[in-house]
Amino acid sequence: MDKFFSNNTFVIDEKIAAFKLSNAYKVYDGEGQEIGAIQQHKSFFHILLGLFLADSMVPFELNILNIDGKRVAQLKRGLTFFRSKVRIYNKAGAPIGSFKQRFTLLKPKFTILNNLGQEIATIKGDWKAWNFEIIDVTGQTVGTVDKKWNGIAKELFTTADKYVVNIEPTLTDENTRIAIASVAAAIDMILKEGN
Repeated sequence: MDKFFSNNTFVIDEKIAAFKLSNAYKVYDGEGQEIGAIQQHKSFFHILLGLFLADSMVPFELNILNIDGKRVAQLKRGLTFFRSKVRIYNKAGAPIGSFKQRFTLLKPKFTILNNLGQEIATIKGDWKAWNFEIIDVTGQTVGTVDKKWNGIAKELFTTADKYVVNIEPTLTDENTRIAIASVAAAIDMILKEGN
């Protein structure tokens, strides 16, 4: 398992920019040490699509990088019109699973699938889409995602968000840990950016 994903707590803090073409996040461990970053890669095609479509529909690609700047995982979403599906890739670029947005009226809900398309966990959010619980197929909580207060200036005048992802220490499957550690950035891109 890559050292990056051996952490049980990830603080994902979106960077503020006056004019941004892409999203970027710094990633810290539970002790406040910077351990990596998440950076959006936007091709010219993605930028062009963004001129004509809502951000919630435009494809995205997020690279999860360790502190040395090496990619340890990647998230990709294609063009979407209703519900998002985000594919998850390991550091070698091999597909390991996906997040699938589910239709709900008030509370956001996602399913985490393995590479064979089998459900391995459900992500259930509160009505504000700020706090999420990740529950495996046996009904056990294996992780949480909580949006944190960033201070009045950052909350009122920017779209930058800060999340804390916690993974149960007993969870040892690397692909599931990669999926859970990636959840906050994917949720931010799907539910928050462009709203």
